[in-house]
Amino acid sequence: MEKDDLCLIVMNNCEELGLKINNEIKKIRKTEKNFLVPIKISRFNDGEGKVNILESIRNKDVYIISDTHNYSITYKMYDFIHHMSPDEHLQDIKRTILAIMGHAKSIKVVMPFLYSSRQHRRKSRESLDCAAALQELKNLGVSGIITFDAHDPNVQNAIPTLPFDNFYATNDMLKLFLKNEEFNPTKTLVVSPDTGAMDRARWLADILRVDVGMFYKRRDISKIVNGSNPIVAHEYLGSSVKGKSIIVVDDMLASGSSMLDVAGELKKRGAKKIFFFTTFALFTTGCEVFDKAYQNNLFDAVYSTNLTYIPEDILNKEWFYAADCSTYLAKIIDNLNKGDSISNLIKDNSAITSYKKEKNLYKD
Repeated sequence: MEKDDLCLIVMNNCEELGLKINNEIKKIRKTEKNFLVPIKISRFNDGEGKVNILESIRNKDVYIISDTHNYSITYKMYDFIHHMSPDEHLQDIKRTILAIMGHAKSIKVVMPFLYSSRQHRRKSRESLDCAAALQELKNLGVSGIITFDAHDPNVQNAIPTLPFDNFYATNDMLKLFLKNEEFNPTKTLVVSPDTGAMDRARWLADILRVDVGMFYKRRDISKIVNGSNPIVAHEYLGSSVKGKSIIVVDDMLASGSSMLDVAGELKKRGAKKIFFFTTFALFTTGCEVFDKAYQNNLFDAVYSTNLTYIPEDILNKEWFYAADCSTYLAKIIDNLNKGDSISNLIKDNSAITSYKKEKNLYKD
C-alpha cells in the first residue's frame, strides 16, 4: 500500500520539470493521483513578494522544487521588467515554507542547482553564502536538502544534523552520450579542467574504466581581472591525448571560456574528439563563442541536463544535448517519501553497465 502523504510544490521557475516529475511518480506508483499542490506567487509594484498555498498540506510530506538559476522569470517593478536572481528565488522558497506555517509533517527542499554553491568557503573577509542559506532553511523547519553535483559537497558540514542528499546526473548524460556517440574505452580519456573537478572526472573514468587526466590552471596572483586571477597557462598532467576521444567533465559551465581554453590545449596535443559533460549549462555570456568554436572543430558536443533553465535557442543547437533527469528525480522523491534506501540512486551507473553488456566492450 502506497503512502498517501506526498505532495509536490513546484515553484514557477521549474514548472516543466515539476510536471514531468509528477507524471513519473504517477507511473512509478501506477496511479492517476496528482501530487502537485498549486501555489500563487504575487508581487507588489515595489517588488515585494508573497506566496499563497492554494490547497491544504496538513500532515503532508512536502517537497519544494526550485530552480534558483532560472533567469527567465520576470516581474514588473516600478514599471520596468526585472529578471529574477538566485537571491530572489531563494527568498520565494523561504516564503513558501513560511506559508506552510508548520502544518506539514515534513518539508524537503529540492534544489538541483544548490544556491550560491560557488560561495561555499571563506577566503579572508568575504561572505559564506551557501552555508548561511542552508542554516537558514534548517532554522525555518526544513527536514532535508536534495541537490545535484554540489560544487563542494563539504558545504553540508554547515548543517551536520540535517539530511543533505547530493546526487549526480552522470548516468542520464551517459545514456544520451552512448546513444549518440561511438565509444571505445581504449581510445577514450576523461579529463578534469582543473583540480577542483578531479573527483568528478575520476568517478566518471572509473565508471567507463578509462584513464583520467587533469589540467592545472597556473594563475597570476598579482592581478585581478573580472573578479579573479587571470590564467597564465594550462598545465596538463596525465597520459597522452593524441588520437583519443576526450570527455571534459565539470559541475557547471558558466561563461565556458575555461572549458574552451582546455579544448584548445587538448587539440594542440592531438586530441581527436572533445566532449563536454556539465550538469549545469548556464552560458552566462551567451553561446556565440561556442558556435564559433564548434565551427572551428574545437569541440564535438556539450552534454548537460534539464535540471536548470536553458533557453530554447541553445536547446536547438546541433552541438548541445540536454539529458532529461525527471525520472531520476521522481525515483529519488518516491524512495525518500516511502522511507526506502537511496544508496543505489546516489551514483547510478546503469547506463554504462547495460551498454558494455550489449557491446561486449570489457572482458573481466
